[in-house]
Amino acid sequence: MTGSLTIARRELMSYLRTPVGWVVMALYLLLSGFFIAFGTLQPGEPASMRGFFGVSQWLLLIVAPAISMKLLADEKRSGTMESLMTSPVSDWQIAIGKYLGAVFFLLCMIAPTLLYVGLLELLADPDYGPIVAGYLVLVLVGMVYLSVGLLASTLTESQIVALLATLFFFLILEVVSVRGGGLVGEPYDRAFYAMSIQLRIADTAKGIIDSAHIVFLGAICVFFVVLSAVTLEVRRWR
Repeated sequence: MTGSLTIARRELMSYLRTPVGWVVMALYLLLSGFFIAFGTLQPGEPASMRGFFGVSQWLLLIVAPAISMKLLADEKRSGTMESLMTSPVSDWQIAIGKYLGAVFFLLCMIAPTLLYVGLLELLADPDYGPIVAGYLVLVLVGMVYLSVGLLASTLTESQIVALLATLFFFLILEVVSVRGGGLVGEPYDRAFYAMSIQLRIADTAKGIIDSAHIVFLGAICVFFVVLSAVTLEVRRWR
């Protein structure tokens, strides 16, 4: 894991040293803060961050691909991919390290929103069960988006193509899973609904953490990171 952590640290610093990383972080915090100010903290409304988590999951659908689009596509574009592939690290370490670097940046981006929890505590008496569940699922959903973005970034040297491929993948998945259910009948409806990330995490708004949903999201992350590593290995032997 030493090689992976070294790559992850390098990747994290690359986000923090470039304007793109700060612009992405500022965009997410600005939009989420706007919703907190004008959508959640309203007189007479319950002390809940349910709306914030709901909006954030959709914001991450745009922000996470913007984070992951440069992971390997930028290495190809800048011509540093070959030196990375010939360094004393395996393809698996490269894929895991790149992914962890993006996840660490995601955590850095979400961390300032904990100030909203403190603000909510000052103004009301919130229920922390749904808040903890909401943050857990928010991070997991972001990790799912990043894992697919990592694969897209391994397949192209264009960051824009990687971003759009990741975005449209999830938009199409959501349309198919929601619209597909109810059209073909059982047992296929259940399979369509099972593909929907949004439907699976709906219970977390009530503070309910279903281990089956956690395993499902974790399995998606592992699957796409493994697929990215295999793609790198195929590229090495071409």
